[in-house]
Amino acid sequence: MGKISYKKLKGSQNLRQRLVLALLSSTPVHIEDIHAEETWPGLRPHEVSFIRLLEKVCDDCSVEINDTGTKLKFKPGIVMGGRNLVHECSLSRAIGYYLEPLIVLGLFAKKPLNITLKGITNDSKDPSVDTFRSTTLPMLKHFGVPSEGLDLEILSRGSAPQGGGEVLLSVPVVQSLTAVTWTDEGMVKRIRGITFSTRVAVQFENTMVYAARGIFNPFLPDVHIFTDHRQGTQAGKSPGYGISLVAETTSGCCISTDTAVSYSRQEETAELEDEEKKELMSPEDVGVQMATVLLGEIEQGGVVDSTHQGLLFLLCALCPQDVSKVRVGKLSPYGIETLRNIKDFLGVTFVIKPDPSTGTVILKCVGSGFRNLSRRIS
Repeated sequence: MGKISYKKLKGSQNLRQRLVLALLSSTPVHIEDIHAEETWPGLRPHEVSFIRLLEKVCDDCSVEINDTGTKLKFKPGIVMGGRNLVHECSLSRAIGYYLEPLIVLGLFAKKPLNITLKGITNDSKDPSVDTFRSTTLPMLKHFGVPSEGLDLEILSRGSAPQGGGEVLLSVPVVQSLTAVTWTDEGMVKRIRGITFSTRVAVQFENTMVYAARGIFNPFLPDVHIFTDHRQGTQAGKSPGYGISLVAETTSGCCISTDTAVSYSRQEETAELEDEEKKELMSPEDVGVQMATVLLGEIEQGGVVDSTHQGLLFLLCALCPQDVSKVRVGKLSPYGIETLRNIKDFLGVTFVIKPDPSTGTVILKCVGSGFRNLSRRIS
C-alpha cells in the first residue's frame, strides 16, 4: 500500500462538517491546532463523542488523536448505516448537534440507518429534536428523499445539565438526490408549534403558548401550539421547558425557531463563577422572544431559516450533475463556512446573486454527481 496523503487543516471551526465531508468525498484529513489557544486545549467531549459516533455508522475508519487532543488524523471508511445502533451523546451538546450530520450520512449509507441517541433533547445552543421533526425532515422531501423510512421519534425528553432524553432516528438510503429549483418562498399560511416541560409545572407550557399567540394572532388566525408535558422516566433527569415554532408557507417552505430553558451545565457554571448567577428566563418571556425571532426569520426571506442554510447548501452540492437554484435570506456565518468547506472538499462552487428587490440571495450550483464521486468509497 502507498503512503496515505492527508488533507491538512487547522483549527476547530466546523470540525463536525469537515469530518462529514471527508467521509463523503473519501478524503483523509489531518487537523492541527484544535482549540490550541484556549485554557483547556484539545478536542471537546462532544467532538470526541461525535468521532465515536462516526466509527459506529462507518466501517474501516481510522482515527488517531495525540495526547493533548490538539491533533487529529482521520482516514474515512465506508458509510454502512445499520439497525439497532445506540449512542450515548456527550452532555456538553444536545442531540441536535449529532442529528444533522447523521441524516446526511444515512442517506448515502450502504444500509438504512436506525439509531437511538441518548442525551439532551432540547437546549438553547443546538436545534431541538422538535425542529428536526417539523422542519428538517420535510425539507429533505424537496430533494427526492422518500417519506417512507424517514422518521424521528421522541421516546423521552431530556434537559440540561443531566439529560436523560432518548430519540430514535430512521433514515432511508437514496440512490441519488434530485436537483432543485427552489426560489418561491410563498406566503405564510399557518403557524404550528410545540412546547415541552420536564420536571416543572404544566402551567409553564400554557404560559408560553399564551404569550406566543399574543404576538402571532394580530397577523394570522391559524396558530396552533401543542403541549408536551412529560412525567416520570419520560421527563429525563433535569427540570426544563421550551418551545419550538414553525411557519408553513403556501409553497411548502418551513421556517423555524426554538429554544429551551434549563440550569447551566457544569462547564458553563465554572465560566460564570465570578459573575452573578444568571436567572432563568420566565415562560412568558420565552414565548414572546421566540415568536419575535420567528417573525424576524420570516422577514429575512428565503426558503429556509438561517439555521438550515448549511444543510440546504450541502444537499444542493450532493445532487447529480444538474443545476440547483435556491433562495435564502441574509447568509449566516455557518452558511458561509459551509460554502467554503463544500468548495474545499467537493469542488462545487456556488454562484451568489443578491436580489435587491427582496433583500434575499439566490445561489446556483452544479451538483457534484455525488454517487459517481462516492464509488471511490466503496
